[in-house]
Formats: sequence, C-alpha cells, structure tokens
Amino acid sequence: MTPIVFDLDGTLIDSAPDIHAAAAKMQAEAGLAPLGLARIRSFIGNGVPVLVERIMAAQDLPSDPELHDALTARFLAHYDAAPAALTRPYPHVPAMLAELAAAGHPLGLCTNKPVGPSRAILAALGLGEVFAAVTGGDSLPLRKPDPMPLCATFAALGGKGIYVGDSEVDAATAGAAQVPFLLFTEGYRKTPVDELRHDAAFADFSALPGLVRALRKAA
Repeated sequence: MTPIVFDLDGTLIDSAPDIHAAAAKMQAEAGLAPLGLARIRSFIGNGVPVLVERIMAAQDLPSDPELHDALTARFLAHYDAAPAALTRPYPHVPAMLAELAAAGHPLGLCTNKPVGPSRAILAALGLGEVFAAVTGGDSLPLRKPDPMPLCATFAALGGKGIYVGDSEVDAATAGAAQVPFLLFTEGYRKTPVDELRHDAAFADFSALPGLVRALRKAA
C-alpha cells in the first residue's frame, strides 16, 4: 500500500498559538514588544532557527550569531515546556489518519519542527501511534525544502509515496523529491494555490482518503 507522509505545522495541526506564546516570552525576556499572532504565523515553516531570524529582522535586531543562538535557546525552552497547550488538530484529522492506517497505508511525518516537541505534540493530541516514521528538523543535516528529510522518511516506510503539506516549503520539497503532492489550503500558505505545484488541493481532511484513492488509481 502507498506510503503517505505528512507535514505537521499548518497541515495536521494549528500550532501557531503555542509558537506565538513561546515567541512572546522570548521577546519579553529580551526587552522587546511581542509581535502579533498573524505576524508570527507568517514566519512558520522553515524551522526554529529561521523563525528566530525572522523575528530578529522584524525587531530590527542586528544579525548576530551569538544573539541568535541565545534567543533560539530561550524560544525552545519556552516552547518545549508547553508545546501543545493551545495547539489543536485541524478538523477531521484524527479520523482521516485512522482511516488511512486501517486501509494499510504506512504513515510518516516530515517536519522542520525539532523532533522532540513534534513527538510530544503527537502524543498529547493522541496522534502518535499511527506514524511509523517521524523526521524532525534536527534529525538530519538538512531541512526541507531539501528533499533529504522527506526521502529519508519515505525510505523508513518502505518506498516513495504521497506527500501532504500546506506551504510553499512543502510544495518545493515534494517537487525536489519527485513525489505527488496534496495541498491542504487552510494552513500557513502565503502563495495563491494555483501558483504552487500540487496534484490536488483540499480544504477538508475528510476529502483526503478519496484523493489518495484517486491518485493511486491514476498511477
């Protein structure tokens, strides 16, 4: 059965409120006014180091590696302490995952979020047991959109299959890995849907199993 790999933030879960809360605490410790939720949401997708870089740029802070490392450490300390306090799955995600797993699809997760909080969130939301492979942003030397993490996740599942994500990073990753891409349109995407490479787009996870069946039939 076809392996299916998912992105996490903005795809399976809306994690922006917890990321915003950790960022606000980090900024307060640095004597900075916190940025709004929408601004922080727009920074999500390329991993924690890039998130912190974007926050620093938005606050007109100098590009100082030592400051970046210090702020990253403080963000992670706050985020790791409560990664799932406000985070919730998008509607129909648990039922969709259960349906795909029951149909025999090996399921994996490939995210730029560090693997520790990723696993903690999955466990807190009761989603962890369905995933046979989890690759985080700190699992390998390279992060998405490089295809290495996605290809490694598929390899752990037994071969390439379908990737599901929500963003420009995910579309580019699927293209680099040369796998079909299903685009969830209600996540953290900033580019119009028709400008992103995708094989199908959907706004409701109850539609995903049908799209998977259609892709397999057309293959």
